[in-house]
Amino acid sequence: MRDRPTSTADPLSDVLDLLRVERAVSAVLEAGGAWAVRFPPYAHVKFSAVLRGSCWLVADGVAEPVRLHAGDAYLLADGAPYVLASDLGLEPVEAGPIFERARAEGRAARVGDQACGGHPDLVISGGGFSFDARNAALLLDALPPLVVMRGDDPAAPRAAAVVRAAVELLAAERAQPSLGSGLMQERLADVLFLQALRVVVASGASPAQRGWLSALGDPQIGAALRLMHGEIARRWTVAELAAAVGMSRSSFAERFRRLVGAAPLDYLLQWRMRTAARALEDPARTVSSVAYAWGYTSDSAFSNAFKRVMGSAPAHYRRGDTLKGWRPRPDR
Repeated sequence: MRDRPTSTADPLSDVLDLLRVERAVSAVLEAGGAWAVRFPPYAHVKFSAVLRGSCWLVADGVAEPVRLHAGDAYLLADGAPYVLASDLGLEPVEAGPIFERARAEGRAARVGDQACGGHPDLVISGGGFSFDARNAALLLDALPPLVVMRGDDPAAPRAAAVVRAAVELLAAERAQPSLGSGLMQERLADVLFLQALRVVVASGASPAQRGWLSALGDPQIGAALRLMHGEIARRWTVAELAAAVGMSRSSFAERFRRLVGAAPLDYLLQWRMRTAARALEDPARTVSSVAYAWGYTSDSAFSNAFKRVMGSAPAHYRRGDTLKGWRPRPDR
């Protein structure tokens, strides 16, 4: 019996599995008095958790400065420079030399009055997440520039409790490192990362933020996405998907495109071919076996679909030809 796709009815887990998420939890900033630090452009995603104190966050692409407090965390996802500061009127210094000196001396980065040591007013622990470059746009195109997670949000007490607990544990691991502290901090970073994605889902799609991730929060379109991910090899029709979520065909197609940024079967084809591409990385699998497992009755039909999405035929892809980016991209 030939292996079938291993997709689940959880699109978020499916995408993260495809992305081969890697994380680094390595930076701690201690600050005191008056200070401001500018951080350079970055790849993929940055995150930080405020372990002590308060500060301002000013990010390119975000209309207003954001005030952060102990117990909060945030995710940045547009790659643009950003500033952390005690006062919005201060001229920021560049983060690079501060963190390079800290790494050379094996200590936390320090700024402001804290540059000479002492008891910091602010402690922030941060790092980044990186993804398989060939599929990174799957998530990056679906994320807003900034996601803030509050540790004391009365409107979302369950989410706030998760964030607060993760931040408190990060603070404890930093204050009293023990066996496996590095791994513990990585896992806590994963918790905050997943919680940030849940915040995006809960916020729902809007004219300013569309894509499969925010569309998961819509009862009907989210259900359709779960159906497609749960049976990726099935030859779904728009009419079948619409009926399954209790909508007319035309209303479903229009709503799906508006929220996700792609037509239903275009989305399904993109996802199907990207998971097939992952399967083709296994040298023990033939193109024919993957084509059959992914619901195609002929190699030529599979090859044509694969080339349309990935930019090269399956055999060429195996030789390392360049992969197309995720398309169509939702309009912002």
